[in-house]
Amino acid sequence: MKTPDNTYTRAKELPGILRKRIAILDGAMGTMIQRFKLTEENFRSERFKDFHKDVKGNNELLSLTRPDVILDIHRGYLASGADLIETNTFGATTIAQADYDMQEYAVEMNAASTKLARRACDEFSTADKPRFVVGALGPTPKTASLSPDVNDPGARNVTFEELRAAYFQQVQALVENGADVLMVETIFDTLNAKAALFAIEEYFDQSKERLPLIISGTVTDASGRILSGQTVTAFWHSIRHAKPLAVGLNCALGAALMRPYMQELSKIAVDTFISCYPNAGLPNPMSDTGFDETPEVTSRLLHDFASSGLVNILGGCCGTTPEHIAAIAKSVDSLQTRKITRGVFYAE
Repeated sequence: MKTPDNTYTRAKELPGILRKRIAILDGAMGTMIQRFKLTEENFRSERFKDFHKDVKGNNELLSLTRPDVILDIHRGYLASGADLIETNTFGATTIAQADYDMQEYAVEMNAASTKLARRACDEFSTADKPRFVVGALGPTPKTASLSPDVNDPGARNVTFEELRAAYFQQVQALVENGADVLMVETIFDTLNAKAALFAIEEYFDQSKERLPLIISGTVTDASGRILSGQTVTAFWHSIRHAKPLAVGLNCALGAALMRPYMQELSKIAVDTFISCYPNAGLPNPMSDTGFDETPEVTSRLLHDFASSGLVNILGGCCGTTPEHIAAIAKSVDSLQTRKITRGVFYAE
């Protein structure tokens, strides 16, 4: 464990950057992995050639079996102008890995994924443009708030304690292997997110190290609510105690449909930075990326977000590529970042 003197060693520059300009987050990992057209054998490699269950689609496993693929994707986004690179750990909890009977490899996946992102960021970092590793904590396939059985509303397939334990294990591996920032993302169940936030705070208390935190929810449809029923305003008030460096929205919707919810969040979260990384529009199986929007369309929409003073961090989720990220970075390069008077995460 690190000492308090090492707190924020790399990420201490990030708040200042966000006050000066819009920072760029990377784009989709899954979309880019699909471009490699990997087979079951590719996912397994020699190490897991005799594994008893199919593993194709377990993208986090690729950090162990095809690190070259993950490193190539990170480098592509960094070359396109990304300041922040997410680790390939969206589903690297024991709970998510149980779908593949690979729970025992979760810690190793997180460690390897963080080291790959760290390596790529260190390769591209310069004195005037540092790059940051964002340790990604995604949702699990199990939800603490919603019943998996329509005939039994009170049923649950996971407990808060099970979620907390899984997230604590993930946080420890992310931080100890080089993450600069932690991000709880694609939140569809706030109770799941609270378990992740509890685990993060527990690790911070034990390690005496505290990293910046980004929290990103997912509005699932035109109702303006996340899946467990909260409005954007209610979501913010239920997680603001975590004092994130930034709060935002990602996934489910393209930028056009996400705009009113970003306006709402920007208006109420006055004491923290705002992030946004939407899908590339709506799903389209005929598209090369599986989504409608070209880089030009996505970047134009996000240019509007930035010019309206709504955001401090922009990137892309499902369907976005290095081409999208390059177009977004170019489109907001000369625009002002959203202004806040005081950050709740750090003292000034």
